[in-house]
Formats: sequence, C-alpha cells, structure tokens
Amino acid sequence: MLDFRLDEEHEALRATVRRFAREEVAPVIGGFYEREEFPYDLVAKMGRMGLFGLPVPEEHGGMGGDYFALCLALEELGRVDSSVAITLEAGVSLAVMPLLRFGTDEQKARWLPALAAGEALGAFGLTEPGGGSDAGALRTTARLEDGQWVLNGTKAFITNSGTSITSLVTVAAVTGRKPDGRPEISTIIVPAGTPGLAVGSKYSKVGWNASDTHELSFQDCRVPEENLLGERGRGYAQFLRTLDEGRVAIAALGVGLAQGCVDECVRYAKEREAFGSPIGRYQAIQFKIADMEVRAHTARLAYYQAASKMLRGEPFKREAAIAKLVSSEAAMDNAREGAQVFGGYGFMNEYPVGRFYRDAKILEIGEGTSEVQRMLIARELGLVS
Repeated sequence: MLDFRLDEEHEALRATVRRFAREEVAPVIGGFYEREEFPYDLVAKMGRMGLFGLPVPEEHGGMGGDYFALCLALEELGRVDSSVAITLEAGVSLAVMPLLRFGTDEQKARWLPALAAGEALGAFGLTEPGGGSDAGALRTTARLEDGQWVLNGTKAFITNSGTSITSLVTVAAVTGRKPDGRPEISTIIVPAGTPGLAVGSKYSKVGWNASDTHELSFQDCRVPEENLLGERGRGYAQFLRTLDEGRVAIAALGVGLAQGCVDECVRYAKEREAFGSPIGRYQAIQFKIADMEVRAHTARLAYYQAASKMLRGEPFKREAAIAKLVSSEAAMDNAREGAQVFGGYGFMNEYPVGRFYRDAKILEIGEGTSEVQRMLIARELGLVS
C-alpha cells in the first residue's frame, strides 16, 4: 500500500523550516521585497541551518540528506515567500547539484563546502537573450586556447549571479561541432570576478523582487581547461538532467505558494466581515477556498511521486514535467483566487497574497514553460518522435 506519511527525520525538518519561515522570514520579507533588496541575513541563517547542504554528502560539508528534503524545505519557504525560496532552489538544484553529479574530486573540494554552508552562491548560465525554451540554440561559445577556455556570449535571467557572495556561474557553451554538424555543447565553471565576465544591472521584475537576477556577458573570458564540468560535449545531457531535477524543486516551491494562498485566505475569511458575518460563512467563499486546497493537495502528490521516482533511480522526466505543470498552474490559480478573496486588500503589496500574485506567474515560465512541459509529457507518451 502507498504511504505518503513523512518519516521522523523529514517531518522534523519540515517543522523546523516552517517555524523559521513564519518567525524569521514572514516579519521582514515585505520590506526587502518593496526595497528590491537581497536578504543576505536570511540567506546566512538558512546556511547555518544547513538548508543549502541538504542533499550534499557530509564529506563535502553538507547534511547528507536527500533531494526530497530540499523539496520539503522549499515548500515551507514558499508558503511565506518565493524570493527566499528561489534563492535556495537555484543555489542547490542549479548550482550544487551539477557539481555533485558531474564534478571532479578537485572541483567538489574547491567549491562545494562554501556552497553547502550558504557562505557562497552559485548560478547556472543556460538561458540567453535569443533562446529560452529552445535550450539547444546556444550562441555562447568557448574555444580551447593554450590550456584555457575562452568564452564569448551573453546569458539572461540568471538567478544568484550578482550577489556579493556569488562564487561561480556554470556556463553552457558551444565548444565545437559534431561530425553531423550539430553543436557540441559543454559546461564550464567560471569563477565570479574572472576578467571578461561582466554582470549587468539587476532586472526590474514583476515578482521575486527580493531575489537576485542579472544578465551576464562574456568577452574573451578565460578560465583554466580543468574548469570543464564533466565530459566535453556532454553539456546538453547534463543540463537536461539538471532541469529535470530542478522542475521537481520548482514544483515544491509552487505547491508552497499555492498552500500559502490557502493559509492566508482561511485566516482572512474568519476575520473579515461583510453583511454582518465573517465572509468564510458564505458558500461562495467556502467553495473558492476549497478549490484552492484541492489544487495545492493534488500538486503536492505530483511532486512527491516525481521525487520518489528520482530517489529510487527510476526515470522521472514525465513525472517531473507533470509536477511542474500542475504546481505552477495551481500556484497561479490560487494566487488569482486568493487576491479575489481579499478584495481590495489583495491588490496591496502589504498583504502576502499581493506578493503571491506577483510571484506566481514566473512559475509557469522559468525552468521550462507550461508549453514545454506539455511537449515533454507528449513525448514521453510516444506522441512525438
């Protein structure tokens, strides 16, 4: 029989992160959001809690846990704020995990301890100004010259790329041509501050205003040959694996946002009165919030299954796409309905549902749009060759 109960260790983690989110994040994040300021103190606290090292083995300075533990942490943070949650998600699933999966012993020893401790952040340089969903249409190049990789190109919308504690960006680049003429794609580690790497101004975003997002440009940016991550020419396969894992994590974050909308609406519906009664006594509001709970619950089951298949070493691409699609749409729908429950106050940034509404849309875009998820699901069903 299936058993969706968490074991004692995972339940304790969830309770700890939930308490941190409510007591440490919730009281201050609104100010960071309005100032569009990166919350360094909160990131440092998460580092001391071991959240950035949850799936990292102890020999590399981590907690020795699993990826599902990361997902649980992301869900609890997402119930309160998405900016803090995406900082953790990108820092682990897009920066730490590629090093764990494909890095050499030397690369792991150099980079992982600080990343796992939250003392440093990493970024994943894939998306470009002219190519988002078409991840294979890369224009950034890297040529090998005198024992160094020389990078040229531009990356767009890169999370955690411009903070004062950013230590590296892992860059997907074209390193040659295959015999059939297709681009050979490899992944190269570029330390922050390397000459030729320029960090653009921070974006003015609709949401995620307390997270860090920049454009990166590379102009004859040189790094040692040993900064190649994994095998040359295997970069495409590497970032596909990274994105599959990342979609499970993003799904957990989306579930957190969807559940956070339920939390806020239940509280508000008990307090807010209209026509002489709390609005929660009216069936129109009850049904709206009930539907929100259904979406959050269903999406949670989807990411639980995807994570379980991933941890068992089974193929999980389809399940990851389903989880990401279901959770992102649940988050968007719940944010819209949550704002409606709050009425005029739902349009005010001082209320969490206002921030949730602004934050939800990117979940249907980042790490693979909803359209891409449907393409992946159709392909896994054998409908696309």
